Amino acid sequence: MALTVRPESFDVVVIGTGPGGEGAAMRAAKAGKRVAVVERRAQVGGSCTHVGTIPSKALRQSVGELLAVRRNPLFASMGHTVEVSFPRLLDAASSVIARQVQMRHGFYLRNYVEMVHGEGRFDGTHTIEVEGHDGSVRLLEAEHIVVATGSRPYRPADLPFDHPRVRDSDTILDLDETPREVTIYGAGVIGCEYASIFRNMGVKVQLINSRSKLLSFLDDEIIDALAYHLRDQGVVVRHNEQYERVEVSDDHVVLHLASGKRIRSDCLLWAQGRTGNTDRLQLDRAGLVANQRGQLEVDRCMRTSVPHIYAVGDVVGAPGLASASYDQGRFAAGSITGRGEEELVADIPTGIYTDPEISSLGRTERELTAEGVPYEVGHSLFRSLARAQITGQQVGMLKLLFHRESLQILGIHCFGYQASEIVHIGQAIMSQPGEGNSLMYFVNTTFNYPTMAEAYRVAALNGLNRLC
Repeated sequence: MALTVRPESFDVVVIGTGPGGEGAAMRAAKAGKRVAVVERRAQVGGSCTHVGTIPSKALRQSVGELLAVRRNPLFASMGHTVEVSFPRLLDAASSVIARQVQMRHGFYLRNYVEMVHGEGRFDGTHTIEVEGHDGSVRLLEAEHIVVATGSRPYRPADLPFDHPRVRDSDTILDLDETPREVTIYGAGVIGCEYASIFRNMGVKVQLINSRSKLLSFLDDEIIDALAYHLRDQGVVVRHNEQYERVEVSDDHVVLHLASGKRIRSDCLLWAQGRTGNTDRLQLDRAGLVANQRGQLEVDRCMRTSVPHIYAVGDVVGAPGLASASYDQGRFAAGSITGRGEEELVADIPTGIYTDPEISSLGRTERELTAEGVPYEVGHSLFRSLARAQITGQQVGMLKLLFHRESLQILGIHCFGYQASEIVHIGQAIMSQPGEGNSLMYFVNTTFNYPTMAEAYRVAALNGLNRLC
């Protein structure tokens, strides 16, 4: 006779412990709700911590430090060369992951959030069934449910991902040797970031782009700068190419393109698109339907078509940023707890961790021109900044787009050292209401010297000079 599993009652059940799930769980718990989180991994943190943002950025940092040592004249004069394998560099990332997991695990404990490890799926509109790693089953009932299951790399059915020479952005972190040549199919954010990482390790890289330019959502000047520096580093970039098939063998992989080209390398990294993690949720039992990319549609408050079920993070699609996912989780919990119905700000900064780094906020020149907005441009080239000269990080620029008449900041585009940090100074001013958002703030503010932040004063003065 089968045993009946009795459901456990909660106010809120969150599926997934990435940034979106964490944001929802923490805010709901702090509002006095009884909260449970479901995590399919043995440790909290989601894909962001284990296979996405944290490991790839930690890997980039390690590669950057290795490159700095190689370029340092002191070490070169002593005849020292430093060679570090890809797996060894990943070890450094592992230590960061462990610290992140420990910290986030503490968040749930301190806020008395019940952690349930296992595969979660709907068993009704208010019920989540969790199958544990040991085969046990728990039923969690809740007044509100938040789906924060994230996304995974899109895998075409005809690609042999079970072969060790074909990888995606998750499995590339399992490489047990340093490849001599890598082909990256897909020149989006992930593809460009890994192109930088591998090339700075001395690996030959071919970056295959299915479109006519890199990262077309960026300002054209930034796109051109990125393309130039990738090629200058030795990355071979091929635009307007479509894959036809992949041929694998024990010691190499060949990518066949529709144009007739054949690209041979030690490893193929597939970086073309992502899919929402909804296929195992049994959405039909909750009255939900995912779109063709496995994503859930939500309103401005992150509610799905079933009012008491919310979805946040990558599982809802754009913007697909860890920073935005956390806010979406918080806003969903705010709606659930009656603390207000916030929504994401219109301008969300983009951080792209290529080498050099890129960050962008607001509108581009292309968009402003199409809208007929009278704007002007202010530039600050990093090679002119004392701090950049001191650190040896002279590649890059800060670009401000502002209204010719009101001097309102319309867009901020940064390329180079600490770009993802520098952009937030401008973000604070852009968010000010009325006359608070003005180029004159940067003209009249005293910045520490020498700093990279001084780029704002230089760019503002450069822009003002264009008005004379």
